[in-house]
Order: sequence, then C-alpha cells, then structure tokens
Amino acid sequence: MALRKDRHFLLGLLVSAGFPQLAQAHVLGGPMGGFGSGFEHPLLGADHFLAMLAVGLWGAQLGGRSVWTLPATFPLIMCVGGVIGMFSLLPDWCVAVGIAISVLSLGLAIAFAWRAPEWASLAIITFFALFHGYPHGQIAPSAADPAAYTVGFVVATGMIHIFGIGIGYGLARLKGGAVVRLLGAAIGAAGLYYLAAALMG
Repeated sequence: MALRKDRHFLLGLLVSAGFPQLAQAHVLGGPMGGFGSGFEHPLLGADHFLAMLAVGLWGAQLGGRSVWTLPATFPLIMCVGGVIGMFSLLPDWCVAVGIAISVLSLGLAIAFAWRAPEWASLAIITFFALFHGYPHGQIAPSAADPAAYTVGFVVATGMIHIFGIGIGYGLARLKGGAVVRLLGAAIGAAGLYYLAAALMG
C-alpha cells in the first residue's frame, strides 16, 4: 500500500509539471539577483527540472560510468550554451522546441530502457545541454551578479541530477525497473506537451 501511494505521489508530481501555469519555464518576474536567483531558476522551470531529473534517472539506469559522466557533462555544456545565449543568435521558438525535444527524448530513453553506448548518450546530453544553457545565458547579464547567478543555476542543476540518480537507484529494483520506466514515460508525455505548446506558440 505504501509503495502504491509513493508511486501515485511521484506520478502526480510529474503530471503537475505539465500544467500550463508552469509551462513558461525560464521566465521569472522581478529583479534578478545573484546566487539565489540562479539557484531557483532551474527549480521553477518545470521543463528544465524534468530534463535534469531525466539525466540523473537515465544515468542511474545505464549504470557504470554513465552515473557520473552524464550528470557531470550536462552542467559544463550548459555553461557553453549560456555563453552562446548571451549573443541571442537563435530565435526563442527554436530554443523552446529544443528544450521540449530534450524532455521528450530523455523521457522516452528511460521509458524504453535504451542502453545507449557511452559516446551516444554523451553526444545526446551535450546537444540538449546547449539548449538548456542558452536561456540562462540570455538572462545572466541582467543579473545583479552574473557570476554568482551562473554558479547558482549550475549548483541547482547538479542537485537535481543527484536527486534523479537517487530516485533511479531507489526504484530500480521495483517491478523489474518498471516504475523507473513509468516515470520516464511520464516525463516523455510532459515533453510532448511542451513540444506542442512550443510549436503552437
């Protein structure tokens, strides 16, 4: 019974992330501060949060070196994407589509328990990290302390990765990994919603 309640709670949490009022990720009102503003940014952007969670889940699911290579690579490449974002080279819709596809793709990789080769998983993570870092780079220059802001969102991103790894390991043996795959499917469904919203918006 407790397991069923926990599973329903987790699914409810993921489904709630797809609600329209949370869909405007990366858009925070009010003045931008330093570390605190950067730290809360990934936590308040539902699409970003789900992608970070998925990176941790997928790393735990793949096992081996992927447990740390995927979560370590993502924040580093996000910083590169942030630098690119400072120049505003891409239209907003393109970035929104890229972020949505990342949530959808990572969710599906978990749902189907795709045992990707290490080079392929790192290439995928690298590509998606650029899109997630891009909007942070657009915002960082307007922060009161851009360096502290950047450190804040990198730290928060890493914490979400660790949270995903913990969930992945904690639920790995339940129903032969079916619970983790179900979480991946829920993340993928949210990604599909974000993609539709990005294309229609």
